[in-house]
Amino acid sequence: MLKQIVGAILTIVGVAVAIHTVIEPLYHVSTDEQLYSSFWGILNPLMVLSIILGLIFGYIRKKGIDSGDTITREYLAVNTQFYGLLFIGILFFWNYFNYYYGPEFTAIGADTQSLVWILIDASLPLLLGAMGISLLRSNDE
Repeated sequence: MLKQIVGAILTIVGVAVAIHTVIEPLYHVSTDEQLYSSFWGILNPLMVLSIILGLIFGYIRKKGIDSGDTITREYLAVNTQFYGLLFIGILFFWNYFNYYYGPEFTAIGADTQSLVWILIDASLPLLLGAMGISLLRSNDE
């Protein structure tokens, strides 16, 4: 039951991020004072929760898969989802701290920061959706 709840959370957050990424330019005009819409203030903490839950449940799934001598489709799917989410999680938290701590954290410029957000916002929904649907379909506890 817990896997299905987490799967639903991951799927919903993935869909919300995907939809908002696409529709944000339709209602928000970026300015120097506010580059992004305020709705990201709601989505970002949900993305943090989803990345953490995805990594925990992805690791559990990864440990439950025994590759043996042959590589199966399930083995590839589980590892791709886990390591893909780990990669996007690293980018997310690096950019998240850069954004929220502003001038004190000057590892990159604003243009690079925006590009990294676009990469995160385009790939995170795919990873969360794939992992969420796999968890929703699992029958075991």
